[in-house]
Amino acid sequence: MSSATTTQAGYAAAPALADVLPPAKQRGKIRTFIRRHPAIVIGGALLSIMILIALLAPYLATVDPTALAPAKRTRPPSAQYWFGTDMLGRDVYSRVIYGSRISLIVGFSVAVIASAIGTFLGLVSGFFRPLDAILMRVTDGLMSIPSILLAIALMALSRASVENVIIAISIADFPRVSRLIRGVVLTLREQPFVEAAVASGTRTPMIILKHILPNTLAPLMVNATFICASAMITEATLSFIGAGTPPIIPSWGNIMAEGRALWQVKPYIVFFPAVFLSVTVLSVNLLGDGLRDALDPRLAKRI
Repeated sequence: MSSATTTQAGYAAAPALADVLPPAKQRGKIRTFIRRHPAIVIGGALLSIMILIALLAPYLATVDPTALAPAKRTRPPSAQYWFGTDMLGRDVYSRVIYGSRISLIVGFSVAVIASAIGTFLGLVSGFFRPLDAILMRVTDGLMSIPSILLAIALMALSRASVENVIIAISIADFPRVSRLIRGVVLTLREQPFVEAAVASGTRTPMIILKHILPNTLAPLMVNATFICASAMITEATLSFIGAGTPPIIPSWGNIMAEGRALWQVKPYIVFFPAVFLSVTVLSVNLLGDGLRDALDPRLAKRI
């Protein structure tokens, strides 16, 4: 009886095991995707690693990034202090790991906020001609100011905080999104399927939601990745010059700003956060390039 039960259990487990193992065709599709879109795979893998580092920061052998230890200041990298210590004795490794949270939060938040505002304004200006002239002139005025200078000016009017940094960078970046979406909308509104929807009596809001907006998602996703990378660099720049996040909050820009005075004798204080920032920005840019090649049929390498 027990052997029969075991045999039946084995037959029952066999289909479940077969479901777990991917079929050969699925594995072939995965290999084909990796071969055709290596930028997406590499960029996505690097970005996933950085996100995991940020999420698991308390469990990666870190200590309090704000803890002061003047007796242990400017220690070189060692088995005890992997990235060394800064001029106040704080563990650079812990500060760099926790600083990844600030850069990722700022980058993703700015990408979402700027994309949402820019998409709304682009749809309105592209589909409603009377508002187009007004909105685009305001957009042109904002775009005439370099984004970093506009962000600095906005930060000078408010107190230093992560929220204000996100708002300032979003205001500086959304005009470019609105310009992009407006151009896409102006092209789409002349397409036959939009003219057919208008002729059938479909209301304008429904045309925008069902026919125009879905066709703007591909360029919007690609542009959002570049906004995310640009926002990380802008945040680090603002923090580096003292106009970004407060010094008490560990961010890559703050760490580099505090270590620039000792750059020639203690270069590791600036080197490690700079490497993390470069890798993160590179991963986001690779992901954006890969998405552009995958979503734009004119750039596709195959028919």
